[in-house]
Amino acid sequence: MKKTFLTFGSLCLLAIGMASCDNKEIMKDKKDAYDVPVDHLSPEMEKVRDYVPKHAVIAHRGSTFWTPEETEAAYRWAREMGADYLEADIQVSKDGVILALHDDNLKRTTDIENVYGETLPKGRKEYYLNLGYTEAEANELVAKDKKAFVPYLTSFYTYEELLKLDAGTWFNLSSLKQARRGFTPETGNHQYISALEDMIMYSRGMKLKRDQNGDRVYKIVGKTGQKISTLGGEADVVKYEFEYVAEDANMDSGHRPGIYIEFKESWLNPADLEQRVYDLLDEHDMNIITKPEAQDAPYYINEKVNINNTNGKVILQTFSLESLVRASNIYKGRIPMCFLLWKGNGATDISDDGPLGYASFINLGVKYKAHIMGPSIAGAPNDYPELNAPFQDFLIKRSGMLNHPYSFDSHEQMAKYFGDYNFGNASEDLFQPPYMDGAFTNRTEMTLQFYLDKGVRHASAAKEVPSPEEVLVKLGYSK
Repeated sequence: MKKTFLTFGSLCLLAIGMASCDNKEIMKDKKDAYDVPVDHLSPEMEKVRDYVPKHAVIAHRGSTFWTPEETEAAYRWAREMGADYLEADIQVSKDGVILALHDDNLKRTTDIENVYGETLPKGRKEYYLNLGYTEAEANELVAKDKKAFVPYLTSFYTYEELLKLDAGTWFNLSSLKQARRGFTPETGNHQYISALEDMIMYSRGMKLKRDQNGDRVYKIVGKTGQKISTLGGEADVVKYEFEYVAEDANMDSGHRPGIYIEFKESWLNPADLEQRVYDLLDEHDMNIITKPEAQDAPYYINEKVNINNTNGKVILQTFSLESLVRASNIYKGRIPMCFLLWKGNGATDISDDGPLGYASFINLGVKYKAHIMGPSIAGAPNDYPELNAPFQDFLIKRSGMLNHPYSFDSHEQMAKYFGDYNFGNASEDLFQPPYMDGAFTNRTEMTLQFYLDKGVRHASAAKEVPSPEEVLVKLGYSK
């Protein structure tokens, strides 16, 4: 499907007074969408579902359009723009640091080819010596690492090694219109691969503490006594101590977004990742199971996002049924969970996207304690499979779950799934829009403005959207 929505919508609008170009496609599944068995959330699950604000604006990877994704720049920008949630994919370094990072291969978003090439980083022996191993033990560990080494895959590198990489300059080369010197190390704004801990701190109005050269301040405390098993083999879990500082008063809007974190494919990460995230959230007072917030805490206060201070502060998500099952056993449905959908031939991809097949995935979501479904949407630039047609949204609503489609890049997409054109169908006898309850967006400013124009943002939320470029300048990311 290569058509943009603008073309699609224009063609449909030309058909006024006639059967819509999409009418037959929409109507053929209508009866089955009403009749197919769909399980429903329990009252306890509905309560957790309601921790999530309506029409949530979810900053996908912080920003993929304005900044290098999943970096300090991306998350600071999204927070200051007024996003409700900062979104991240999570993986694990060889030594157990939970990362905010999408690709398993580091070539797209870092300079790893120039820094390390295809060989094991030269400092690996010194790293082991600093952890307290003898020289003989360190030599043995290095030899073992060399034998198993696969270049460019995240879990074969320690976090200290990953911190040597530049995760910002690539963006300038691939996004010429949005390129900024302020994303480069030369300006004192070295963009790093973020840790999940970093993301938590950004959501609280913090930023990295940096030395006089602009490098982040951290130290390795040492081995924790735990082991971790990743694609990179079994290794010590290492404790890093990171330092942060509060944003300058003139740079801090006061917004405190929640975090929305994705467990990646099960093969990519250790089998206990869900438990490790549970423990990290607990350590940083983000786990509402052990440290619940007040039940009546507002989502917005005086036009500031306050979601980080509510029971909706964390949402979990996954495409993987295996991960969903593990999460249900650990979190027990007490933290909002999103079951993501993708049409394909993978083990947990949806292949039958008709009413019966679609409902079966919703039922899996209900069974394994998900509160939200996350279908892909069509349209430029990503051209994802269409998994959020009106009847599909209707099936999600029948279950009592929320619908958070991904990922929005344009006003045309927002209008389409909000129901402005009702998929080009003029009939009133259709499933009722909007066909979403929130939006993963690469354009936080666009989605916020769209919701404001529609009058659906909460009365206590911000009434204006700041200029994305002015926010970047304010935060120190110069052209």
